[in-house]
Amino acid sequence: EVHENGYVIIPDMISQEVVENIRRESAPYLAYDGRTEFEGYKTRRIYSVIEKTFSCNPLVEHPLVMALLDRLFQPNYLLSQLQVINVMPGEVRQPLHHDDGFYPIARPRKPFGAALIWALDDFTDENGATLVYPKSHLWGDVPPGEIDVSKMVPAVMPSGSAVFFLGTTWHCAGANTTDKPRLAATTQFCEPWARQQENYSLAISRERVKQCSETVQSLLGYSMQFPFIGFVNGRDPKRLLED
Repeated sequence: EVHENGYVIIPDMISQEVVENIRRESAPYLAYDGRTEFEGYKTRRIYSVIEKTFSCNPLVEHPLVMALLDRLFQPNYLLSQLQVINVMPGEVRQPLHHDDGFYPIARPRKPFGAALIWALDDFTDENGATLVYPKSHLWGDVPPGEIDVSKMVPAVMPSGSAVFFLGTTWHCAGANTTDKPRLAATTQFCEPWARQQENYSLAISRERVKQCSETVQSLLGYSMQFPFIGFVNGRDPKRLLED
């Protein structure tokens, strides 16, 4: 289904215990609205999440996600971005985009990244559920003509579910026309040779990284693309965590 449509909705990915832990741990940091149209002027985001809380780590290293990525990417793929996102009442639809858009290589092509949007609140048509354009991962560098927004599919799903989509799939956050916020998290991944969106070597202290699992450490960049990409003083960067 992912290769055919560019996305798939997966129910019951995480427990409500995990959801509520993320909600509780992230609440103090969700205080400021976005600065740009893309961020959303009525959307609040947490960047450098692992520096602030480990509550999203179960999303980063979810076994099913790892299994999907193992089939898509080369070994030692990376976490490109992790955010907690609260779409506030009155937010408008986000500009349509695809997450691989900043890699300047012509489409159509194999995706260099993939992402999940995790529903921490129920996602509905009204509260800003992610909108996905089916089969748009097959498009060229620009959409084929004017985009028919009516053909976009809202990722309506209950809390604890996630929508998984390729980095070449066009999508956006929907408008929140309700009087309540819509909380979500996103985990985005990329090939081991591609640059991550978040600079984790600067954004997350080594002491915090040491407290993560080996899987999360590797995803943050304490790993190598065999044989030479990512080394430190000619050695695997994970050795830095042994100090």
